[in-house]
Amino acid sequence: MGRELPIFIETFTTLLAIINPLEVLPVYIVLTADKDAAAQRAIARHACLYALALCYFFLAFGTLILRLFGVPLAMVRVAGGLILVRIGFSLFMPGGSGADPIHAAAGPNANIAFVPLAMPLMFGPGAIATIVGMASTIHGWPEDLVAVAVLAAAILATMLVTFACLANARRLTRLLGPLGIDAATRIVGFFVSAIGVGLVFDGAIETLAAHGLSGLH
Repeated sequence: MGRELPIFIETFTTLLAIINPLEVLPVYIVLTADKDAAAQRAIARHACLYALALCYFFLAFGTLILRLFGVPLAMVRVAGGLILVRIGFSLFMPGGSGADPIHAAAGPNANIAFVPLAMPLMFGPGAIATIVGMASTIHGWPEDLVAVAVLAAAILATMLVTFACLANARRLTRLLGPLGIDAATRIVGFFVSAIGVGLVFDGAIETLAAHGLSGLH
């Protein structure tokens, strides 16, 4: 259990920061405003299940897909880190118009649990980069079956927390208020950016080492 706990904590905290249920709350409330409590809870449950299935798909096949396209895992870390940095800055310094395309995607007959709640709000580029990046650190899946199970457990825990937040959306909104949600979102954005910078740094060092420049450290 030497490295399983750090894997769980890093995956759980990073995914939770990227998904950021507090950012999903306002969109979820608007899109379900005409639903009763039971329907709202069902939409939250379905959205989290969709996102969970997408996360597990990329956990199982993300690395394989990259190998098919010949993309080095170090480049995945760099690209994923850049995506996280961009997401973090957008959370820390929101532009104010980011919700427009989300509402546009939710047409009158759309399955809002899938689009836009599960994708792209819960499962987007940042989540893909995090899952594939963490999976790429596991060398030899048959031998590291415990580590894979830990990743799966961290993803499940993230979705359970997200569902709990959505199921209590109106209560949380009243408790935190607009200023509280905004402050929490900006703090989360800062740490997401920091995580992204770390991924870029690790990927760059790995790339340099692969090209015989490891003596720089």
